[in-house]
Parts: sequence; C-alpha cells; structure tokens
Amino acid sequence: MKKAVFPHELIGEEVVVVTAANPALLGISGKIVDETKATIRVLQEGGIKTLLKSAVTFKLVRTGKVIDGKTLLKRPEDRLKG
Repeated sequence: MKKAVFPHELIGEEVVVVTAANPALLGISGKIVDETKATIRVLQEGGIKTLLKSAVTFKLVRTGKVIDGKTLLKRPEDRLKG
C-alpha cells in the first residue's frame, strides 16, 4: 500500500504552525518561500524562519488542510513526481 503524500507545490502557500516539538514555534505564520528535503522557510514580518519539517505540523491557510511535516520528508521534486 502506497503512503499518501501531499502532492502539490508548497512554495507560495500561506501556513500557520499548529503543533511543534518546540513550543516557541507554535503560531508562526507566513508564506513558504523555500523548501528542502528537511526544512521549509517561512517569510514572516520579522524575516525568514527556517522550520524542520520533522518538528512541525502546519495548516494551509487557503484550504484549511493540516499537514504533518514528517509526511513531507522528501526533496520537493521527488515528492511531486510521486
């Protein structure tokens, strides 16, 4: 059985961190400006914040979909290929 993976591009999406291993990361919100295998970079008012995918769960503002970052631990181009 193939594991469901979020198949869409995340760069440009507005997100809000809803759970995090580090409580200081809760509530961080902004636009995703970069994504690597293990991180997402979020542009917020005070600058760019780099978040470990494995340590956060975030909600897409546009759709309301909640995504566990652990499910995205692939390079974006590999995840998009399927």
